[in-house]
Amino acid sequence: MSKDVSRRKFLEGLAVGSAAGVGILTGLHGKAEGATVERLPHRTLGQTGESVSILAFGGGSRFGMYKDEEAALAALNHALDLGITYVDTAHGYGGPDGSSERRIGKVLKTRRQGIFLATKIEQRTRDGFMRDLEISLKRLDMNQVDLVHIHSLGFADDLAKIEAPDGAMKGLLEAKEQKMARFIGMTSHTDGPTLATAIGRHPLDCVQMALNAARNGKFEVTALPAARKKKLGIIAMKITGQEFLLGDGPGKTNIDELLRYSVSLPVATGVIGMPKVEYINHNTALLRHFTRLNEEAMDRIRQQMAPSTEPLTKRLVGHLDIDDRHVCWA
Repeated sequence: MSKDVSRRKFLEGLAVGSAAGVGILTGLHGKAEGATVERLPHRTLGQTGESVSILAFGGGSRFGMYKDEEAALAALNHALDLGITYVDTAHGYGGPDGSSERRIGKVLKTRRQGIFLATKIEQRTRDGFMRDLEISLKRLDMNQVDLVHIHSLGFADDLAKIEAPDGAMKGLLEAKEQKMARFIGMTSHTDGPTLATAIGRHPLDCVQMALNAARNGKFEVTALPAARKKKLGIIAMKITGQEFLLGDGPGKTNIDELLRYSVSLPVATGVIGMPKVEYINHNTALLRHFTRLNEEAMDRIRQQMAPSTEPLTKRLVGHLDIDDRHVCWA
């Protein structure tokens, strides 16, 4: 498919979204054709003091599904136009060439103001962490990101590597000291108790964890309370469990319930990959007038999703969301 044809199909998709009441992007933040787009709800990101939209744009494998780069850049611009102010990426996203960071850098070059940008580094040594962060900054064409995480904490043996004298924790602290990042954090979708231990031991500003209705990895009952106790900025991810939780039958539900469940938790924002423009339109429309679910509704969804808890936990152990063709294991 030629770039012209791909671009035309993408713009046709935007037009469909406009017909649904969302509007075609104009390149102006918060604007749609003929109207001002109402602001998405915002929450404060822990003690950082930053205000971020409750919906975040995921730059992982689902961003990589926009094969044509012009379409990918237009999709991200569209998400920002609709009020998303938090963008999530990682050094490993998009494979060896880091296409996710490169694409995001191109978009934010002209509209950095008001956007909170997070990236993640999966290296476990200090030197490897600093090397990859420098590469990420070059890809992004920036001197500093808002937040850098140690990517995808596993079990206790992995935490021991990170905490070693030459481990990645040393690099994470140096990144903040050297102003390569304004804030520092850690992510995990493997084991909540291990992440809770890391939260208790280290001076993190933020934490990103699997917080979904299936409650894989015990994050909601272990790491989430630990993060709240330290007043960290909390970011939810794996909201659909890489689409594992979507569908009919026991342990499955629709995107509306999954998204509403995760952002009803005490989090600042929820990161989700949106590989089609209609998903961006749908999710922003859903959350534009969001109100938290009550405890009765939360309990009902938890019970419905319980059959997926164990299989999703096994599925996400050590998973790194590199691109749509590869499952990479830490």
